[in-house]
Amino acid sequence: MNQVVAESSERADARLDWARRASGQPTLTLQRASMDAGFRSYWRSAGHDGKPWIVMDSPPDKEDVAPWLRVRDLLESHDVRVPRVLAQDERTGFVLMEDLGGPTYLQVITADNADALFDAAIGELLKLQALPCAADLPAYDDALLARELALFPDWFLDRHLGIELSAAEQVALAEANRFLVDAALAQPQVFVHRDFMPRNLMPVDAGPAVLDFQDAVRGPIAYDPISLFKDAFLSWPEAKVDAWLGRYHARAVAAGLPVPALDRFRRDADLIGVQRHLKILGIFARLWHRDGKQRYLADGPRFIGYLDAVLPQYPQLAGLAGIIVRHVKPAIAARPFQPPA
Repeated sequence: MNQVVAESSERADARLDWARRASGQPTLTLQRASMDAGFRSYWRSAGHDGKPWIVMDSPPDKEDVAPWLRVRDLLESHDVRVPRVLAQDERTGFVLMEDLGGPTYLQVITADNADALFDAAIGELLKLQALPCAADLPAYDDALLARELALFPDWFLDRHLGIELSAAEQVALAEANRFLVDAALAQPQVFVHRDFMPRNLMPVDAGPAVLDFQDAVRGPIAYDPISLFKDAFLSWPEAKVDAWLGRYHARAVAAGLPVPALDRFRRDADLIGVQRHLKILGIFARLWHRDGKQRYLADGPRFIGYLDAVLPQYPQLAGLAGIIVRHVKPAIAARPFQPPA
């Protein structure tokens, strides 16, 4: 099993030295606040007067901080609540920013407060989707959609489950993927966060604050709403998801966004949701096998459930549904998602 390689002492020393100089606090110390699925890590300041800050460490040889800074500035300029930056150094990949306080939507959301929290999240999402898409903003185009879909057979079916598809099944999967890509490209195209979910939202004043936005693209309008309500780490009853999608749609229409009629929008959300669910299964398997990050794939069964709720409704996805039934479900019954302790 791969293991996550510990960072070098040189990187830790450089981070602390930079944080002390950038903050003007020579006695400042840093304590790990969190680490995401990529290579960035976050550190909370201590040992100084005043409120704590967060230092984001984005190693330049692994994850360029420039896209994060560029998108952050764009969002802030259009009144989207994002972390305020106090100092930055693109060369070293260090950023000093405000400490928003800790808990995310994922940590505080319950059945009792979900309606209010999602209503606030929709308000922030509408601001995002109204943003002008800069010329240098990547497109969620045919090539990118196809690369993401390839993660499912390459990493989840093959590498994780050891499944080898027959020639006919490979054709069926390719046809399903083509249907999903064509459906995505046919949607109205807007600014897409690409991971707009409770883990990346924080309940703060003038918020929620939006996090982890560096992979933004110009793409399908239904992508972020379905990401919000069919979360990678938290599931809701289908009836609640349908109600929240309807609420989003009504507010998007009122805001003048280019959403299609509600029935078409629900279809768009279903199909781009399938693309996302397949992609995330592949990403979670890659995080396990390539990066040694084992905990993510424990949420894999959630995505099988999401697929079960949608695939039977679309004859064009029958081949994909057959692969799930014939291969994936028996394989995961024999091999748990969660690795042994």
